[in-house]
Amino acid sequence: MSDEEIALIIDCHGHYTTAPAALAAWRDRQIAALDGSAAPPIRADLRISDDELRETLEPNQLRLMDERGIDLTIFSPRASFMAHHVGGFETSAQWAAVCNELCHRVSELYPRRFAPAAMLPQSPGADPATCVPELTRCVEEYGAVALNLNPDPSGGHWTAPPLTDRSWYPVYEKMVEYDVPAMVHVSTSVNPAFHTTGAHYLNADTTAFMQLVQGDLFADFPALRLVIPHGGGAVPYHWGRFRGLAAALGKPSLEEHVLGNVYFDTCVYHQPGVNLLFEVVPAANVLFASEMVGAVRGVDPCTGHHFDDTRRYAEAAGLSEEDWAAIREHNARAVYPRLDASLKRQGR
Repeated sequence: MSDEEIALIIDCHGHYTTAPAALAAWRDRQIAALDGSAAPPIRADLRISDDELRETLEPNQLRLMDERGIDLTIFSPRASFMAHHVGGFETSAQWAAVCNELCHRVSELYPRRFAPAAMLPQSPGADPATCVPELTRCVEEYGAVALNLNPDPSGGHWTAPPLTDRSWYPVYEKMVEYDVPAMVHVSTSVNPAFHTTGAHYLNADTTAFMQLVQGDLFADFPALRLVIPHGGGAVPYHWGRFRGLAAALGKPSLEEHVLGNVYFDTCVYHQPGVNLLFEVVPAANVLFASEMVGAVRGVDPCTGHHFDDTRRYAEAAGLSEEDWAAIREHNARAVYPRLDASLKRQGR
């Protein structure tokens, strides 16, 4: 097999944003039942055929992956639909189970194109340990290679303790046991001060990084791996600020304190932003991603290309071939070892 045949482009950040309408209808019924006026739906009430899954993927994610030369996407439930603030733990548990099963089915239909990642049944005020059974089920039964971890289940009110708090440790312990990373990804904002994708997502990325700088999480979990999406929010742009704050807090350098465990994706939607990311963050800590068919779906009038066509930016950034190979493939294999094992079983 030639080097050209072996080379892959792995997108570490995909969501099932185009799921069949029946999924949203099931969720609407679940939410409507929260006032006690009707019985909530059960999982068996959701009926979506394999053909319906194909009809939502082939004209959308798969078409774009083919057009942009992306070989495989790590695929999780739609982030804004996680909506952990709705109802209580049981509501989130049923909703997570439904959404995770769909992503698993997608990976079964297209095993060479999608690898499943799981959402957790988080709920405001609930002990994070309650998420462990769903995490276990998704890894052991569905072959999940990662999970999404929401640092703010309240939906923009930030009532949860920081990610360094010991209440999160049962989740981290299970992640380390299974050798799976988490993408730190919030969901819908119900706080009108924070637009969901334009403010809340990017605020959360920045906040999560600062929490990790302030704490000593990786002293307790040296094998834990976290991916901060959307290029790290404000982090690369303010790298000097974070370096200075780490020093003022008596912490080691960022390279020693966090970069052994924290990674950033390339969901940055213009060339200067991607250039900055690559200039500031070591190539070993950057993973290719697009979040295509996501928050920004339009065409950039300045370039004539879709904002989320991130491969164009990466290839125009002047990276060495070694760095580009790491970012497009090898880093993902290292950060997601279960994905790497799956690819090797496929001969890739």
